[in-house]
Amino acid sequence: MAPPPQPKQLVLAASSADAGVAAWDLRTGAEDIRLRPCASRPRSLASVADRFLASAQALPAGGNSGTIHFYYWDKPQVAVKSFPAEPIRALIADQEGSYLIGGGSNGNIFLWEVSSGELLHTWHAHYRAVRCLGLYDYLLVSGSEDGTIKVWDLITVLDEQSRLEVQTPYLYSFSQHALPVTDIACFLGAIAISSSEDRTCKIWSLSEGRMLRSISFPTSIDSIALDPRSHIFYAGGRDGKIYVTAMGVDLSFHGRDESSILGALDDHSKAVTSLASSRDGLLLVSGSEDGNVRVWDTRCQQVTRKFKHSQGPVTNVLIVTPQRVNLPPLQPLRKVRSANGEAERQAVLLHRPENDVPIPGNKTFIFMERYLDELQGTEWRDRYLELQDLFVHEVLHQMPSSRNP
Repeated sequence: MAPPPQPKQLVLAASSADAGVAAWDLRTGAEDIRLRPCASRPRSLASVADRFLASAQALPAGGNSGTIHFYYWDKPQVAVKSFPAEPIRALIADQEGSYLIGGGSNGNIFLWEVSSGELLHTWHAHYRAVRCLGLYDYLLVSGSEDGTIKVWDLITVLDEQSRLEVQTPYLYSFSQHALPVTDIACFLGAIAISSSEDRTCKIWSLSEGRMLRSISFPTSIDSIALDPRSHIFYAGGRDGKIYVTAMGVDLSFHGRDESSILGALDDHSKAVTSLASSRDGLLLVSGSEDGNVRVWDTRCQQVTRKFKHSQGPVTNVLIVTPQRVNLPPLQPLRKVRSANGEAERQAVLLHRPENDVPIPGNKTFIFMERYLDELQGTEWRDRYLELQDLFVHEVLHQMPSSRNP
């Protein structure tokens, strides 16, 4: 009996120019589909549980309101258009695709329920635009043009009583970056890595609320991706190089250390704006301002495929395994009126696939609702953070130190 066919994996690339989202078959290299229109800034393209694609559109010249597009995998045109209260600079979805989070150009964060399009909560997070977002369980990490990073407990954020009981709306606020934060990635053990225009990447403990390490680079870093197989990460530089870097976290050492740069992947002529790692860590995809996309074999550190975007710089790359199921109708995202907080539907619904059938969903939101109902004060959150603290110490204890013994 022949083995079942492997699910198709696609490499996606978007540009800040209105050239659409290009999708190539990772195995054959053939272009699969081109989703139009789309012009997105870095960190504003998100796969929603691989069921559909969401993209916040770059603000056109003279424009003052943003747009979010939803795309189906088998339809080249936009399925749903939504108009949030402010232009969205960063987008991220949870693993189950139950909710979508956007970081705005005015420093606000928006949290929507995907199934209904309902805006669950919005809050002012930073003084300047939110440039990037990361998720670790129910901890949201936001990075801003103002150079700050903040960690938010979504359980507290979504519960009005809990918000009233805490001293600050965020768990932690970090200000060690001297220039805008460009990317954030989260790792097992409640570890986050941030990159910045200040030529550093910094490693944070989300459970302890402190910086573990700062690593200096010879250039500004615009993008990062984690290797799930080991304690290394890739840092995309403005000089066109991808720096292979060891985390090397040592809890007894808090200074700078450039010795963690293990090498560099070099095949781009301009800044590396976006990186994506496959789930097994064997492949790395890079996108650059030179308009090129590269697929790297991380074992031999060689390019295995080369793609060219039709025009403009590449701002986002993703690796997805499309779930080609018949989705129920996608709902437009809502925005909140500034005065009374009532939700107002502001969207244009376009053509959607026929014969839609319900699919299971909202597991994450159901889980959150259950715990919000049971939450008494801060007791559960304290226990949750205690467990995270124990786990992060176990993980860090296994990490090799980059210092000489």
